[in-house]
Amino acid sequence: MSIAARSTRFLGALSLATLFAFQLEAQSGSPAELKVVPPRVACTALKLVDVSGPVGAKTTLQEAVEVQDGQPAPYCRVLGTIAPAIQFEVRLPLGGWTQRYLQTGCGGLCGTLNISTPRADSCVPVTNGDVVLASTDMGHRNGPGRGNADPTWAVENPQSKIDFAYRGVHLTAIAAKALIEKFYGQKPRYSYFSGCSDGGREALMEAQRYPQDFDGIAAGAPAMNFVTQNTFYHGWNAWKNTDSTGNAILTPDKLPILHQAALDACDALDGLKDGQITVPSACHFDPAVTICKDGQDGATCLTPAQAATAKAIYQGARTETGKKLVIGGPQPGSELFWQGVYVPQRAGAAIFSTGISLGTIKYLAYEKPLAPEFGLKDFHFDRDNFDAIAQMHPIYDATDPDLEKFSAAGGKLLMFHGWSDPHISPLNSIAYYMAMERTMGEAKVSKFARLFLFPGGGHCNGGDGPFDFPLLSLLVNWVEGGTPPNAILASRKQGGKVDRTRPVYPFPIIAKYKGTGDPNSASSFEGVRDPQVTPEQLDWLGAAFYLPGYEKSCEWTGTEMKCKR
Repeated sequence: MSIAARSTRFLGALSLATLFAFQLEAQSGSPAELKVVPPRVACTALKLVDVSGPVGAKTTLQEAVEVQDGQPAPYCRVLGTIAPAIQFEVRLPLGGWTQRYLQTGCGGLCGTLNISTPRADSCVPVTNGDVVLASTDMGHRNGPGRGNADPTWAVENPQSKIDFAYRGVHLTAIAAKALIEKFYGQKPRYSYFSGCSDGGREALMEAQRYPQDFDGIAAGAPAMNFVTQNTFYHGWNAWKNTDSTGNAILTPDKLPILHQAALDACDALDGLKDGQITVPSACHFDPAVTICKDGQDGATCLTPAQAATAKAIYQGARTETGKKLVIGGPQPGSELFWQGVYVPQRAGAAIFSTGISLGTIKYLAYEKPLAPEFGLKDFHFDRDNFDAIAQMHPIYDATDPDLEKFSAAGGKLLMFHGWSDPHISPLNSIAYYMAMERTMGEAKVSKFARLFLFPGGGHCNGGDGPFDFPLLSLLVNWVEGGTPPNAILASRKQGGKVDRTRPVYPFPIIAKYKGTGDPNSASSFEGVRDPQVTPEQLDWLGAAFYLPGYEKSCEWTGTEMKCKR
């Protein structure tokens, strides 16, 4: 089915195309009015509670203390460990609880406890501090001198691979809900999960493997294709940008030149030249146009090697015969975000993607760890190596498009991705949403899921385009008030002030300038169908990853990992 036809079906599924005419009311609605429930026992008493039964594993509580200076309100902090090493934290409001639970995701390779609630503006239950919060380190700790990209913990404790893949987040949800019931005398009325990057992978993993855990899930820039993302994607970009002497070919000073060339080629494709590319997948941009001409100042152009490197990064990892090892590379318009990822932060600095890829390649991507001295020069971008790494796909990846059980349970899924994300290509999210539609049907998917793509948006936040929006209030209003997010008002700040607002519509609808009005005002745009919003074919070696029922559940016996479907 063509993109245009799918767009028509999508509009029909929502009954009225006028739902996509941008209105501020699209973000209206409110959470349910729920009774405030006070604690029934003292905070310190929770330390004596045993929740091992419901969790299904030995759970030890190390701490249960009152935090009176908690922001925005006092809470009872509980720290615990689920055997063997999943650490978690739960914050239970002392002044009253509105029967809601929010668990937050962990980015990168995790390894730390960090509860944060980004994009919570206007979500009153969260900003008031009357929601129970929790998070987990996913079964391992980074430790002194061990960075987020150094998963040697997988060698020290192989069980941690399973806990990182899916077990840690799920069991934390079970433990937190058990503590909520002990503290307040009842279970949560509504449960939510919100995460971005690996947190987005965790979010999708919950919807796919544990559809009863959460009523509403927000998945931002999900690293759903973990095994290829942290190996072939980052490895290719780092390898292609490293010369024979170990130095970067494409340097940070050349990125503004490349970025401007992309804008010159594609900014006006949507009918408005505004410093951002609305549909990067429709941008057919050849970086060769930036190559220095005879007599040109080298500071204003790229060398042939630099242009070739940029082209290889845009194209994404491939075999020698041209077979794609990843869905795609970063999109045109994302160039300024390459700095600090696969282009060094400064001349002579290390390439971040080298460390990201090597850590995963050596300790997570294969069933058995590789030698510590293994380098990118030893890594093969070929079909055989892809097949070897794909053996871990059923454990780490979150690409199962069959969310029938999540939908049947009343769950709502809100996905979002910045078009200029350098870390995870937005084509991953598009491919997943399309796979859901193929598997479940467009009409059914439209009732419980939305994907929003933000032109100019970076990785989880920031960027050239408006990427600030009230994520949690949209999700809560959808779950509790039945108000689906059919349009989002996104904003951008410059110098601390909002200088641009735009409507952002559910995929595959885009915002189109009406031809009149302030181009920095959302009211000057309307939702339209664009047949180029995504390639018709997302053909790569992992296309079968987006089929249902591939997941495996594993256990570490002490000598080997045993997995079964």
